[in-house]
Amino acid sequence: MRNETVSDHGNIPVAQIVEAIKSIRHGYVQIIVQDGKVVQIDRTEKIRVAKQEGKGGGG
Repeated sequence: MRNETVSDHGNIPVAQIVEAIKSIRHGYVQIIVQDGKVVQIDRTEKIRVAKQEGKGGGG
């Protein structure tokens, strides 16, 4: 396994990756690499819905 820094690869869109991470509260960022190059950044955000107490007919 090689240790490489961002400066080794000029094609890594660091600003876009960081923005994708900063823009979500809960979820994940997936970086798709093809032939050693970043070709896609997927961002999936999960929205947590607060549970309301006393609703829903607990019987």
